[in-house]
Amino acid sequence: MATEEDLEAFQKEGHVAFVVGYTGETGKELVKALSLTKPFARVVLIGRRKTNVTENLGPEFEEKIVDFDRLDDHKEAFSGCDVGFNCLGTTRAKSGGKEGFIRVDHDYVMNSAELAKSSGCKRFLHVSSQGSNKNSCLLYPQTKGRVEEELQELQFDHLSIFRPGLLLCDRQERRVGERIAMCLLSPCICCCGKYSAVSTETLAAAMIRRACQPNGEVEIIDNPTIHYIAS
Repeated sequence: MATEEDLEAFQKEGHVAFVVGYTGETGKELVKALSLTKPFARVVLIGRRKTNVTENLGPEFEEKIVDFDRLDDHKEAFSGCDVGFNCLGTTRAKSGGKEGFIRVDHDYVMNSAELAKSSGCKRFLHVSSQGSNKNSCLLYPQTKGRVEEELQELQFDHLSIFRPGLLLCDRQERRVGERIAMCLLSPCICCCGKYSAVSTETLAAAMIRRACQPNGEVEIIDNPTIHYIAS
């Protein structure tokens, strides 16, 4: 696990990172943590709409607007970045159905990863989900599992795949399914939270630590290990 000395050594090396999915709950927490810890000389926030989020961040942050449906036209957004964070994700309902969900959670993710790899990215950190399984009959875990396998085929120098359980955050518009899950899982979260749930703050901390000190070529990080790394 990375120590404070490891983080300081990493800072001195002048690494450059990009973040896709920075407007989501995990992405926002990650950007917040990056602005506080400042492990990177430059951080590129890649998204589909202007948010002006960089106005409240340090001078090392910049925002690049891209069309994810024509990502090949925006290869320069990934140029010079040796570390990539992917926090992209949606739901079937929010994306307008099965095709929309696959487009965001598979196509956008893989297109971003492929462009990053071809632009020289060495370390890629990806937020997946607990229960990911390419052989599942359910769309969500099946898609997450497919992406995990295809990311490994790209052969980054270091690939960290995070499989968080239920994500705990202060979402302004909590999804119906999340409210139900919170009610059903409340006893489990209280008794053994590290196995069933994790806060977006904890997940962000674990991602930054693994970016600074990766553990092997490919690492699949489950919910308890996320807690351990972040601590």
